[in-house]
Amino acid sequence: MTASPLLKVEDLHVAFRLLDARGRSHRVEAVGRGEQGVSFEVPANTTVALVGESGSGKSVSAMALVQLLPRNAECSGRVLWDGHDLLSAPRAHMQRLRGREIACVFQDPVSSLNPVLSVGQQIAEPLRKHLDMTRAAARRRAADLLAEVGIAEPGRRLDAYPHQLSGGQQQRVMIAMALACEPQLLIADEPTTALDVTIQRQILELLARLQRQRGLAMLYISHDLGAVGEIAQQIVVMRQGTVRERGSVRELFEHPRDAYTKALLACRPRLDERPRRLTVIDDVLSEPAREPAAPVRNVDLDLAPRRADDDDPVVLQVDGLGKSFWLRSGLVKRVEFKAVQDVRFTLRRGHTLGVVGESGSGKTTMGLTLLRLNDGASGPLAGRVLFHGHDLLALAPADRLAMRRRIQFVFQNPYESLNPRFTIGQTLVEPMTIHGIGIDMPVRERRAREWLQRVGLDADAMHKYPHEFSGGQRQRIAIARSLTLSPDVLVLDEAVGALDVSVQAQVLNLLKDLQDELGLAYIFISHDLAVVRFMADDVMVMKDGRVVEHRRTEALLAHPQAEYTRRLIGAVAHRPATTTPR
Repeated sequence: MTASPLLKVEDLHVAFRLLDARGRSHRVEAVGRGEQGVSFEVPANTTVALVGESGSGKSVSAMALVQLLPRNAECSGRVLWDGHDLLSAPRAHMQRLRGREIACVFQDPVSSLNPVLSVGQQIAEPLRKHLDMTRAAARRRAADLLAEVGIAEPGRRLDAYPHQLSGGQQQRVMIAMALACEPQLLIADEPTTALDVTIQRQILELLARLQRQRGLAMLYISHDLGAVGEIAQQIVVMRQGTVRERGSVRELFEHPRDAYTKALLACRPRLDERPRRLTVIDDVLSEPAREPAAPVRNVDLDLAPRRADDDDPVVLQVDGLGKSFWLRSGLVKRVEFKAVQDVRFTLRRGHTLGVVGESGSGKTTMGLTLLRLNDGASGPLAGRVLFHGHDLLALAPADRLAMRRRIQFVFQNPYESLNPRFTIGQTLVEPMTIHGIGIDMPVRERRAREWLQRVGLDADAMHKYPHEFSGGQRQRIAIARSLTLSPDVLVLDEAVGALDVSVQAQVLNLLKDLQDELGLAYIFISHDLAVVRFMADDVMVMKDGRVVEHRRTEALLAHPQAEYTRRLIGAVAHRPATTTPR
């Protein structure tokens, strides 16, 4: 006789009441479609993964389980926990249950941690609330929890504030808080998405170890199938608010039945191959029906990728680039922190230089320094950045503006890089106006519409605002904004890191197409080695502000020379393949 599941979700539907532009209320379904609701179970001592694209309903489903949705949400169905339906449970009951029996770890610890409370205060809070511990006992237990999640010097870190910790440390603090009261179920919503590859591995190993040691059940939400394959025993695949397929990790990875599952598996770049183009969801869903176990091949997999030519003209020559920051030590003394030291590379027209390394390695600082986007008063600059014969580091401010038009920066977070008060049209036209591109406003607007269409968006997006678009669409808008200025070089700083695999594949294919068409040169900063393999001709590995290795992509990944590079590759090389066997 099988034991009853710890958590049982039956026919879950979630809809939101929204107001349109005229103030009229309308209902939008987020989870469940028509008569088809979402149902799944989480057995004790088991990790179940909810996977799917952004907007598939996985996070909304998880938050509905613990009544953490906004007030305009309408939920129906049943969520059974210890014989009680959580959807109809009183608020007081849910407040006692959250943190005590069911705990959550969210994607962005910066938004989840209170910036004005110390780490120790935040971990102690659920201990005092749910377990009635004294202040001293809660502090001792908080130190033990920090040690358990792998934070060095836990006693000292208790008095630290969130901004004084790295991203990986912040996420460990969130896990410590969630486990403080020894819950039976942990809901982990994209807990590693924004972390670099080695920190991702540490967090995944930590969660897996804690799950085994404590006998936890875990509901793990992710779009990263590689991570899911490492940590989960069962998978529930969601799309557009419905469950498309469920089964064990082995079954779904080796013999996916649903076309959408096959498409998700095929979208992800891999370390062991470099196709000409990545498969996207529509490539698979538009194909004729296959036999259930038929493998999915990457589109144009057998075609050789475009090869870089060493005779292509040089657009950027970097020699001995360095950037330091002044840090305050005591009341008046300041010390120099060398963030980037002696970086050298040559970038040719139509080539891509991949820049990889852990958080804090200096990747982003290096990219910002190339464009002088760091405040010169913040610390000394060193070296030369020659762009068509002009040293960008020595240019006067008036000349710097003209050169900056030709080297554009695409930032990691499309939610923060677009002005929420500007329409998309204003966002695209403003830089053209500043740089004097186009003779008048109608010409600039026409150019903006053309670029929107070229990045796969409708021209009517001109009159909309950023909040009306998904993350992938916003990143396309950011790329279009950069390209309206006809740059020679794009610096892409983790530009696809926060996108789900299907949207990521679309954006990467777009970047490749634009490079082939326009001869663009890219500096592609990323912690994702599989993505770098697909995009880059050469790879530069950075650690502590220095370059530890710089070679052709295939040679570096096949035969890394530096121990640090081997460690980066090892953090992802043994993940399960995310395409079905050939």
